Amino acid sequence: MTSRTGEQRPARTRATIQPLPLEQRRRIYIGEIVASATPMLLQTLLGSCVAVCLHDPIACIGGMNHILLPGRCEGDDHPSRCGVHAMELLINAIMKEGGDRRRLVAKVFGAGNVVASLQSPTIGERNAAFIRDFLSTERIPLVAQRLGGTHPVRVNFRTDTGRATVHTVDGSRLPKILSAEDDYGCSFAKAGSGGEVTLF
Repeated sequence: MTSRTGEQRPARTRATIQPLPLEQRRRIYIGEIVASATPMLLQTLLGSCVAVCLHDPIACIGGMNHILLPGRCEGDDHPSRCGVHAMELLINAIMKEGGDRRRLVAKVFGAGNVVASLQSPTIGERNAAFIRDFLSTERIPLVAQRLGGTHPVRVNFRTDTGRATVHTVDGSRLPKILSAEDDYGCSFAKAGSGGEVTLF
């Protein structure tokens, strides 16, 4: 490429992100939290659940959780399935890897209403409201989101670059997603949550 002054300019090339090997890929299930200072591709499937991806763009450290229910879950044997605890664990995990809480930015996905429900607000709507309120209170910028809708989604998140992609899942995966969320919801209700849990 030649400039107006006749000087040769290097051709612009679009930066490419190399795919990661299988050992640097991890699928996240309900109640799991993963943070990494080394490049990882984190993946999850979501129905009414919500996944929060936090990233420190200076340290290139990121992580993801998979939240089943909003707020706090008193008496649950696995509190990481619930919003407040899941967020605290994720933030602490990123800080342990060397990230700075003050630099964190968030991308959030899920909270769908994938099955018709008479409950209002639905669990997906409650999850969406919770995470927006939590991030606002903690002053963590929400830089990207895809919340709600009527289809389950698959999320991919790179911990080093903060790049996230989300894809609608075809109907063949819906029964598996619903079954997993329903099983966790039922076990939580039996654990003594103080009330019946309706996922959709």
